[in-house]
Amino acid sequence: MALLVVGLAIFIGMHLIRVVAAPWREAQIERFGMPVWRTCFGLLSILGIVFIVRGYWLARRYPVPVWLPPFGMAHVTALLTAIAFVMIAAACVPGNHLKRALGQPFLSGVALWAFAHLLANGTLHAIVLFSALLVWALIKLRADRRRDREAGVVYAQGEFARDLMVVVSGLVAWAVFAFWLHGVLIGVRPLG
Repeated sequence: MALLVVGLAIFIGMHLIRVVAAPWREAQIERFGMPVWRTCFGLLSILGIVFIVRGYWLARRYPVPVWLPPFGMAHVTALLTAIAFVMIAAACVPGNHLKRALGQPFLSGVALWAFAHLLANGTLHAIVLFSALLVWALIKLRADRRRDREAGVVYAQGEFARDLMVVVSGLVAWAVFAFWLHGVLIGVRPLG
């Protein structure tokens, strides 16, 4: 579990620098240049992800149950994660209504995804992982929305064709992950 916590600290720490230490971040970019900053940021983020994945895998071998999810919660989680995948897809397609309404659909989708997984997982390592990612996404979401307001960012008007692209691509990605990749990568088949 220690490796999981260290990985979360590295990954979330790197992704909150702009929120909690913006002047320091700007000073480092000025000092070393943007390419060096991005390289270090990317390498540390990847290291954090590797530690998270390995730490979660190790913790799953000796799970510590905290609570037992109620019957049917996997179906609620499936529905919420499908919506989360659509929100995440909205971040990748410019000119859709969801992006205009949410402003930060990627972070909103990550927050919903993490919350949904908290509903269906009652082990200590799952609670640590998904709680940390939920808190990070909510903090970052609030900070990014504030930054957008201060900068006067206005997102493009949505178009129905792009909305359709967002929904279809999000649901296809969700189905591939829920019915196949989740089992291959995580070792759990949430929908049988």
